Amino acid sequence: MNELGINELNKGRVLSKDCPSRLILNHLTSRWGVLVMIVLKDGTKRFSEIRREIEGISERMLTETLKQLETDGMLIRKSYNTVPPHTDYTLTEYGMQAGQKLYELVDWLENNLGGILASQN
Repeated sequence: MNELGINELNKGRVLSKDCPSRLILNHLTSRWGVLVMIVLKDGTKRFSEIRREIEGISERMLTETLKQLETDGMLIRKSYNTVPPHTDYTLTEYGMQAGQKLYELVDWLENNLGGILASQN
């Protein structure tokens, strides 16, 4: 086990305070990270398409979220030298795997929302 909490099998330990998996988990499960991953689960989208689909996200927060997810290897950003600028975002293999897991969680939440809300009273 090294100082980052990664063992010889290259597996993280999210409960370890120094494990880099915590930062990646934070990016994936942030308020906007989950929604970006859900939007991109169905294929490549342009920046403006992502922004239109996620109600309430600012341009700044979308830009920041996309940069974090790109740095984490969850998506690929492809820019085209056109006027106006055109940029596509596509999930990587890791991104597709994570996106599917997040989609399953969101789907479970949406399907059980009535019962969950009822239990809050």
